[in-house]
Amino acid sequence: MSISRFQAFSDGVFAILITILVLNFSVPEYTVGHLAAAVLKQWPTMAAYIVSYFYVGTLWLFHHDYFNTLKKIDRGVNILNLLLMFSITLIDYPMSLVAHTLATGNVADMRLAFILYDLVALFVSMTFFFMYLYLHRHMDLKAAHVTTDFYTTIKFDPLRSVAIYGASIVAAFFSIPLSALLLILGILFHFFAYLRMSGNLRKAKVKKIPTPPRQDSEH
Repeated sequence: MSISRFQAFSDGVFAILITILVLNFSVPEYTVGHLAAAVLKQWPTMAAYIVSYFYVGTLWLFHHDYFNTLKKIDRGVNILNLLLMFSITLIDYPMSLVAHTLATGNVADMRLAFILYDLVALFVSMTFFFMYLYLHRHMDLKAAHVTTDFYTTIKFDPLRSVAIYGASIVAAFFSIPLSALLLILGILFHFFAYLRMSGNLRKAKVKKIPTPPRQDSEH
């Protein structure tokens, strides 16, 4: 499979997932003249959607920039990418559960919903870790400017996010707000990790650009 087909397939999965996320919205039941109140009651759906959209968008940015460092792919990358896409497509389910349980307000249900969201996010992070590890062990798949030093700066980021989501799971048994906060912090960590990785890639490309040969002036 070519890299262009690899990216096209992955982009298609991300596009479909984002479309599915927005399908959670529906016109609420309301009496004439009281639409505003009915819309405000849908705030859990909106909040869950905004967080999940930002999360999926950040994962897409990661995927797009990181896999642009490859000059070729092999069967192992394809298999790991299928696992990665599978983990990401699971996000819609716990998002729906979180939105629903926030609306109903039952603590036990909210606890389970947040734990499921954390478990999916933890699964996503672990698939990124395995992908990083595989590509580090197969440097021949990467472009020349992507060195082992680049991998060293990012290799523990997925595990750091796993730790945050793990802490969120533990917190869910004591405090739902704290669990929600840690979940959001984990997603924000992904974004800042992406910015750092993207910056390192740009620096690596600049260093790799060859200096044009100096031409002596003709006399």
